Amino acid sequence: MVSRRVFLGGALAGLAQPGWAMPPEVSLRPLVRPAGLGARAFPSGADLVAEAALGGRVTYAVADARTGQMLEVESPLLGLPPASVAKAITCAYGLDRLGPGYRFRTQVVSDGVLQNGRLDGDLWLVGGGDPLFGTDQLSRLAIDLRERGIREVTGRLMLATGALPYIREIDPDQPPHVGYNPSVSGLNLNFNRVHFEWVRESGDFTVRMDARSETLRPPVQRMRMRIADREGPVYTYEERDGRENWTVARGALGNGGSRWLPVRQPHLYAGEVFQVLARSNGIVLEGPGVGQTAPAAATVYAEHVSEPLEDILRGMMRWSTNITAEAVGLTASKAGGSVPRTLAASAGDMNTWMRPRLGARRAAFVDHSGLGEESRVSAQDMVRALVSAGADGALRRLMRTIPMRNEDGGIVPDHPIEIVAKTGTLNFVSSLAGYARAPSGRDLAFAIFCADLDRRAGLADPQMERPNGGRSYARRARRLQQALVERWAGVYGADQAG
Repeated sequence: MVSRRVFLGGALAGLAQPGWAMPPEVSLRPLVRPAGLGARAFPSGADLVAEAALGGRVTYAVADARTGQMLEVESPLLGLPPASVAKAITCAYGLDRLGPGYRFRTQVVSDGVLQNGRLDGDLWLVGGGDPLFGTDQLSRLAIDLRERGIREVTGRLMLATGALPYIREIDPDQPPHVGYNPSVSGLNLNFNRVHFEWVRESGDFTVRMDARSETLRPPVQRMRMRIADREGPVYTYEERDGRENWTVARGALGNGGSRWLPVRQPHLYAGEVFQVLARSNGIVLEGPGVGQTAPAAATVYAEHVSEPLEDILRGMMRWSTNITAEAVGLTASKAGGSVPRTLAASAGDMNTWMRPRLGARRAAFVDHSGLGEESRVSAQDMVRALVSAGADGALRRLMRTIPMRNEDGGIVPDHPIEIVAKTGTLNFVSSLAGYARAPSGRDLAFAIFCADLDRRAGLADPQMERPNGGRSYARRARRLQQALVERWAGVYGADQAG
């Protein structure tokens, strides 16, 4: 780690220097080796990588964010998994194809006749692919039906799911119980997760599965949990008899707790919860049935309109929600005229789009969230994309501030470097890409990818959620990333000539 004092000393010395020393094998541009103590305050990039002792491979690139001039690189053409840094590209893709003001719409419609509170016909819950649609919004639709005067529906509740293709899970290689790997559908609810809660009572456990929000806890019956007397695995899952059946090892429950579990049939989950909420408003709905689209001439009786896409993406970049990235990416591909049936097909559309648009020549994404480890992007291509997006562009405004930390991990207040970036983490994969503003005001675009793919490939299924050594690897990778950015801001921050 480079301390704030050392950084300031090096940066101030750099203001009087025309260039900085760099080993020729890691720099695309020859630099004059300066004399003076300030120049030696910053270790070389190679020394920083060696000190981190991560194993595997490390690749990075940094450029002037305004001119695109590459300043320093290491293995710039090596493609590694970007992890959630992929979401930065998805942001650019969604904004370009859909526009910042795009909104997802979820509707309740019918082509039946409403008379004296009786709706003669089917009632359709029509998904628009909204990844943020939740129980509170679904409840509002049920209330709106009541306020429109609907008291009885003679037909069935029908679910229209054709806004997006059905994706059973984002990455099939993930453990079955992790909530960040849900299904994706045209009709989503609660990030396509169900809440599982267990409470110890009288020496045993009471379990509950519900679609809770901040104000509501509607129970669900399609998802069932059974406590099993076994050592492991902690969770098992299967679909049987139209239900999603879970088991959990008794010894893993402790004295009580809760977690969110992924849902594999999200449209049916949303349909069941809507029936519960409609019933609480005096409307009994039979069904549900499933269809691709609602009747063309249907009347809209209730509608939820999402926040603008730009706000949705800002939240995605902050919380790194995978389902948001996939829903936005799939919707953007459809807007471009494609009809993707898989995440890989939609990601292929994004790959094709970004080559001329962002200058990324070798990017090969397999999804829009970065959860799939088969995605590959080079540091140089990522930096080209950041430069193309603009040093003051919308993508930069969507990124979150990354605080600089001291040797003990504490945040350093008023650090002279300003970083906005996207982080990415998988087991033994750590990435950081974004923009850094040096004290001089010079803007840098950078990407750092670290991956020990051999170590990752050696993980057995029970180790996937919390592998031995995983936290240590991530911690050392983050320290390396900060040290590299500090080095670049000091070495290149004073050079405004481009």
